[in-house]
Amino acid sequence: MQPSSDQDRAKWAAGVGAIETYVHDGMKLGLGSGTTSHWFVRALGKAVADGLDVVGVPTSTATRDLAIEAGVPLTTLAEAVRLDLTIDGADEIDHDGAMIKGGGACLLWERIVADASDQMVAVVDDSKVVPALGAFPLPIEVIPYEWESTKRSIARLLDKLGHPAAELTLRTRDGAPVVTDSGNYLIDAHLKSIADPLAIDAQLNWIPGVVENGLFTGIADEMVVGRADGTYDVRDCGSAPTARPSTTPRGDR
Repeated sequence: MQPSSDQDRAKWAAGVGAIETYVHDGMKLGLGSGTTSHWFVRALGKAVADGLDVVGVPTSTATRDLAIEAGVPLTTLAEAVRLDLTIDGADEIDHDGAMIKGGGACLLWERIVADASDQMVAVVDDSKVVPALGAFPLPIEVIPYEWESTKRSIARLLDKLGHPAAELTLRTRDGAPVVTDSGNYLIDAHLKSIADPLAIDAQLNWIPGVVENGLFTGIADEMVVGRADGTYDVRDCGSAPTARPSTTPRGDR
């Protein structure tokens, strides 16, 4: 499968750039989800066919299926314990590397795999780089039990954090709730512009019923930004602040 649109060509460039810049024999890789990550997995499959020796841990069943199709050997975190690098996409990323993720409904597994990695690199096409997050709705993964009550609690918190009367919608497909790979629902928060992503990321998960949210602050060490002409550039975002403590502080990497 070859990219056929300018945006897909930019995504392919980002994926190829990540392989050229970071990936080498013997690595254990986290394989991201979403369209840009899937172009990376396809490029990785080509590299494996050419002799690259790596194994990957997928962040979704869709990525798992694509990796198998592309010929990328897979493992699990139970076997690998730690990963050298996770390469994953973003629905939006600001200039400091804070991201909104979860448009593909894989945010929980993506966060688990990223946290088990010594380095995380975001791969994006240039349209995903924004001055401020929020135009893309913020995905919030919630358990199905009494999700309406969880939604009301989310609304109260967002009101206190400067987003009064935020539009919160249950994500559906064909008239039924979208169900994540972990069996949960997704509530999309239409915030338009997020002034303080650190505050939201730090507090949302304390709400009973919230499993995870799609604000990834202080997780990406670098980003690879691809363009339709096949070029890419690498940008450092390792000094960006994070809303949460991590089992892998940047100073230990």
